[in-house]
Amino acid sequence: MIKVLISGISGKMGKELISAISECDDIEVACGICRSKIDLNIPTYKKIYEIKEKYDVVIDFSRPDLTMEILEYLKDKNIPIVIATTGFSEEELNKINDYSKHIKIFKSSNMSFEINLICNLVSNLSKLLKDNDIEIVETHHRNKIDSPSGTALMIANSINDARNNEMNYIYDRHSIKNKRSDKEIGIHSIRGGNEVGKHSILFFGDDESLEITHTVNSRKVFALGSLKAMKYLLKQKNGLYNMNDLIKEVQS
Repeated sequence: MIKVLISGISGKMGKELISAISECDDIEVACGICRSKIDLNIPTYKKIYEIKEKYDVVIDFSRPDLTMEILEYLKDKNIPIVIATTGFSEEELNKINDYSKHIKIFKSSNMSFEINLICNLVSNLSKLLKDNDIEIVETHHRNKIDSPSGTALMIANSINDARNNEMNYIYDRHSIKNKRSDKEIGIHSIRGGNEVGKHSILFFGDDESLEITHTVNSRKVFALGSLKAMKYLLKQKNGLYNMNDLIKEVQS
């Protein structure tokens, strides 16, 4: 039985993860971390060093500052972590990479298997459609804090890598009074309602255009994806892994 510590257990994704785990015969929730005590019939704590229960792995759907605190605690414990939190700074991303030398870390800005397949797809398309202009539009619920979404940046990075990292990200054209550059990716954020997540990637040619859209209708997708990531991670050695690694395993 795999015992899971859920960081961000009181949030929407934490509750979704509890539900997904309840349907598994080989996984159980050991405890959770959240800002305030809540009644989930599961032991919850504000800080990871307060936890008394034993756990085999951490799944983190929280916020960057809490993630970094957890990583600092775990680095000498040999306990792996799946990071689904977004909004990290460059400094924090570098620290995550350093922590991966001590423990197993699986990190993805989006735990959907299909959105990661799309990242691979648009990477290849950006090579084939090298003269096309590219725009990314992401839509999320009104309560999402970070903008643009981590997934939008993940998609942009996939395209940029395929174009030798020569592209610039443009988030706001309000103050720009120039023609569109060939070396830019426009990234646009829409916030409203209870939209779980929608990402569109648009390739504009002179006489035709191509659009790829991925829509999530339930957060269960992310919960199930994080459990797939967890099972993959437990079989690995110390290091930093992502959905591309999981996709390669599925393809092999």
